Amino acid sequence: MLITLIVVAGVVVLLGIAFTVSYNRFVTQRNLVQESWRQIDVELQRRYDLIPNLIETVRGYAGHERQVLEAVTQARANAQQVHDAGGATPAQQAVAEGALSGALSRLLLTAEAYPDLKANQNFLALQQQLVETEDRIAAGRRFYNGNVRALNTRVQSFPSNLLAGMFNIRAVEYFEVHDPVVRAAPRVDFTGLGGPQQPSLPHQQGYPAIPPQQPPYPPQG
Repeated sequence: MLITLIVVAGVVVLLGIAFTVSYNRFVTQRNLVQESWRQIDVELQRRYDLIPNLIETVRGYAGHERQVLEAVTQARANAQQVHDAGGATPAQQAVAEGALSGALSRLLLTAEAYPDLKANQNFLALQQQLVETEDRIAAGRRFYNGNVRALNTRVQSFPSNLLAGMFNIRAVEYFEVHDPVVRAAPRVDFTGLGGPQQPSLPHQQGYPAIPPQQPPYPPQG
């Protein structure tokens, strides 16, 4: 009887330890998802702040391109409204950001027809900042989705799904761009800087990007 009680007590202790470890792992993964989303949030706001200056610079050289300029202005307003309203899902934010990226792509393609604009130092600086911001958004999206995938796998797998159900830990949405136009990665022409010729923007409606940076730390599984 004593041996049985010891065995039962040992099993209970082991189950308690496993329960605690599994729950703490859920907490860590959920915090990683939230932190990686905040990184995306910061870069989205930086992009919103850059766009008005870019529009005004383009307007000074191509003011008659009203339709393109208004499309970017409206897309930015819509995206920031979704962003600032709070409570939007990653999927809803992704739709708004995809529309904004598409409008920005058309604006940058339009600028190709204006040599003076392409050589404008302010425009080139803003364009470069926008490219770098978009690259950080893309890197942040990969980092966020990696953390979401790790969390969702545990939420849906046995036996961790039992614990997830007990504490109402649910699967999280991915932040994905579904528009293949936005997924394209055209390059930017910086020949106006007077330095060596850089790769130029191809004739496709994609948003410019530079090689992705490493996430600040890898997602935990």
